[in-house]
Order: sequence, then structure tokens, then C-alpha cells
Amino acid sequence: MQLKSSSKLYDVCIVGSGAGGGMAAHVLTRAGADVVMLEAGGYWDNSRDSAMLSWPYQSPRRGASTRERPFGEFDACVGGWDIEGEPYTRAEGTQFDWWRARMLGGRTNHWGRISLRFGPDDFRGKSLDGLGDDWPISYDDLAPYYDRVDRLIGIFGSNEGLRNHPGGVFHPPPKPRCYELLVKRAADKLGVTCIPARMSVITKPHNGRAACHYCGQCGRGCMTNSNFSSPNTLIFPARKTGKLTLLTNAMAREVSTDDAGLASGVSYVDKRTGTDRHVRARIVVLAASACESARLLLNSKSSRFPQGIANSSGAAGKYLTDTTGTDVAGFIPKMVNHVPHNEDGVGGGHLYMPWWIDNKKLDFPRGYHVEIWGGLGVPSYGFGGGIHRYPSGGGYGKNLKEDYRRYYGSTVGFSGRGEMIPNADSYCEIDPVVKDKWGIPVLRFHWKWSEHEYKQVKHMQETFRALIAEMGGEVFSPMPTREQGYSIAAGGRIIHELGTTRMGNDPNTSVLDRNCQAHDVRNLFVADGGPFVSQADKNPTWTIMALAMRTAEHIVEQRKGGTL
Repeated sequence: MQLKSSSKLYDVCIVGSGAGGGMAAHVLTRAGADVVMLEAGGYWDNSRDSAMLSWPYQSPRRGASTRERPFGEFDACVGGWDIEGEPYTRAEGTQFDWWRARMLGGRTNHWGRISLRFGPDDFRGKSLDGLGDDWPISYDDLAPYYDRVDRLIGIFGSNEGLRNHPGGVFHPPPKPRCYELLVKRAADKLGVTCIPARMSVITKPHNGRAACHYCGQCGRGCMTNSNFSSPNTLIFPARKTGKLTLLTNAMAREVSTDDAGLASGVSYVDKRTGTDRHVRARIVVLAASACESARLLLNSKSSRFPQGIANSSGAAGKYLTDTTGTDVAGFIPKMVNHVPHNEDGVGGGHLYMPWWIDNKKLDFPRGYHVEIWGGLGVPSYGFGGGIHRYPSGGGYGKNLKEDYRRYYGSTVGFSGRGEMIPNADSYCEIDPVVKDKWGIPVLRFHWKWSEHEYKQVKHMQETFRALIAEMGGEVFSPMPTREQGYSIAAGGRIIHELGTTRMGNDPNTSVLDRNCQAHDVRNLFVADGGPFVSQADKNPTWTIMALAMRTAEHIVEQRKGGTL
């Protein structure tokens, strides 16, 4: 393989442009570093490329999904679980689906923007219940960075004084919608904590960005940049410094090293020409997503690093977790024949339910939060599907149209998102045979849920059904059995993979130190979900960005001190 290497030596090469990569670029360029960023996908600009104001009838598919947009053709994110030319494999008996984003900004173009801090207990799970491992840092170490992320990006919510669900620097939250008021009433009666959602959508002008106008189309990419995505909030401001070189359609192959065993840059494939290229850099930051960064480490083999760069511990690829998840929906008679009204808002629920129970009263550890959905979304492909489930629903012609109008907005659903405890049977490794279209060895996944997760999801199912019953509703599906896994989502389906390059104080059991700096290679860092030691019952994006900010500032300090 002949590499075309750049003559320029950059200060930092960042692989990946999502939450972690974008934040690292934002911090490093402002500190004066000359940064090059590699992104495997194409260019994207919300203000130019969003389909936010497109009506479903403007497409022959009415918004139905496509291979590269499995959440609907208007969805902002190009990628999915099945990308042409980029396979991955599963060990026998494994059910795991790996989502990859292939565009500038990565997964920040497709997420619910639920922006939750990890709490104090989430960093010391082993000390509390003996399971998993504690982080080498505490909430207090990360709290100042959470505050700064809040102020930089903008987030709405409310400070409730919940000890393990820390508040933040919030914009005012939007008011609950009609169906959410019914949910709140039922939750209060059942003793389930229900509070305003915490989402990275600004509800007042912020840092030159307009306040949300409540069109409910966050998933399509926000033309007004009122919600958070990495390109418009982090990367484009970084480019304005003149210190960021952006290379799109650059598929990273491996991290190169010099004679001293330090990272010397990154080799990549220019997807437009198929040419193998190389960028030189004094420091390398991997932020390609937890599994993709692990793949890069494992594929970067040499005589000095026979197991892959920074992998003397053998921990790269290990401790892989994903969020647990399951869903329940039901018919709410109180919502039938409602008065037509504007129920627009942000793209997601205005309320959520943080974990509210002491685990000492339960038969499983850790917990979950609850996301609420329903209401009067814009009708598109699949709208009203299964109308035969409603009382007297279905038929033909005029009666069918009348039923659609009567039942419109009468479905309410709940989604649980909970903590998985790392186990030895869940990890990724390099497949010994299969390669992608560029000849890069692919990942092979091993996956297993434990009884902890099954019992947790059973509790989700029971809670959601109790809420629907309290609302006077009827659940559409029977309670799933243990043989059915209580309808737990397959590994990877919630798209919250974490671990694989975890941090720790012991270089024999971890890849990175407490600053996300590789134990084995002092100029190599990871700034995505890989360094996480545990999952928590919170969505990980806010913690990824707080860690990335902290890691980038550590790089700045070391550069000033001459150690990098």
C-alpha cells in the first residue's frame, strides 16, 4: 500500500466530527492549535441541507425510510445499521446491530437531544452495589465542564434538587402538551417522578442562534440552529478561527507510529478516489464513536503494538455496553374526538421521568428513565397504522376517514432507557477474515444481556402498563414473557454504545487514564463514548462533550508545558 502523506505537520488530528470530535476541535482551535479533522462521511450544514419545512406529500414515499435513512427519508442523519460496503459480523448466537453515521456531525444529526448529566452515584457504582467498576473521576471533577457545556450550547430544563439527577444552567422549558398533562397526572398518582425534559434546544436567543419556534422537526436538522448539532454549534465556529482543516469522505484506516512508539498521524482512504492518504500530526484524538475508535486501535498493529496500538492491557473492545430499552403504547379514550389545536413543540417529549426508586426495594441494580411520546405529529408514511386495534376502528371509505380523525392523537407511549452493567460476554474484536470495501478489517461483535437487564426491562413494562391503566387506557400488546426477553431491544438498537476504550487508574485493565490519555502512547487520546466505565440511566451525549472539553483542555495544558 502506497500512502500519499501530507507534507504539513498538524498539531492535532481528530478522527470523527460528532459530539466529542466537535467539542475537541472547538476547544483546541480556540487555544491556537492547528487541527485537521477526518470525517468518513460527506459535508452537512443544517441551514442549507435540512428538510425541516418539507411536507410528507412532497415525497413519493411520504417520508418512508430508505437504506441510508432508516428513521425516514427526511431524517437529518445519513447512516444506519446497514451501510453498503461497510459490513460487520456477529459471533454465533449474538444479536447486536451497530449504527454508524456517515456525515459531518455524526450522530448529533440524529438523536432525541435528551441531554442528561450523569449523577454522583453513576461514577461509583461498584462502591454502591459491588457491580462493574468505579470511574477514576467523580461527578465533582466533571461538574464544572457540564456547566460550561450548558452555557456554550444551551439546554432547557428545570432544577428539581434531585441528588442523582443534577440540574444545570437551563433555559425555560416548554409547557407540557395536552397528552403530557394526562401522563403527569397519572405519574403523580402512582408516585412516579415526572418533571420537565432536559434537552439541548434553546428556548431563548443564545450565542447568535435563534430560539426554537416549536415546529417539532428537530430530527430533520434545524435550519435556524435552535437545537444542538456538532457542525453548526461547534465545528463551523472552530473553522472561523482559521485553525481547522476539515477533510470529509476520509475513512480512517489506522493510527501510524514513529520509531519512539508515539502516534505520528492517521492513514485514511479518500472515498472519492479510493486513494490511500496520510496526515501527520503531533497529537491524535480519536472521536469516531466507541466501536469505531476501538476498531482503529485494534487495526493499528505493529511490532511494538502486536495487539493494536495502546492495547497492552488487552482491554480495547472490551466492556461494551448499550442502553437497555423497551416500549409500550396504548389507546387513551380521553383523547378521542379532541378539540383540534396546535400541539407543536420541540422534537420530542416536554416531560420525562428520571429514576425514582431505591434499588434496595427491587430485585435488580441501577435504574432507567422514561421518555414520553404521542400527540398530534404531522401525518406521514405509517401514520395511523394499525387503526384496527382501536374500538370499531378500520373499514373503508368515509368511515375509515372519520375513524382516523376521531382517533388522531389518542395514542400515548412510553420508552424506557436504562443502565446495562458491563459483562465479559459483551465486546467487539477484529474479524479475522472479513474486510470492508476499502480492505479495512471489520468488527465482530459478541453480546449478552444479563438477568439484571432482563429484570429491569420487566419493571419498565409493568410501569408503563400501570401508567396507561391509570390514564384509563388500554395497552395494545400483551405483557411479554421472560422467553420473549420482556421485549428488550437488541444490543445496539438504542444507539448508545459505550466502553471499549475505558479509562482507569490501572494500565493493566484500562486503555486510558483519567484524562482520556492512552496509558501506552502519551500523545494519543479518545474523546467519544469509549472512555466510559459505566452506562448510567442517562443518555450519554452531554457527558461525552463534558469529557471531551476536559480532555482537550488537558491537551492544551500539556502543550503549554512542553510535554506534548
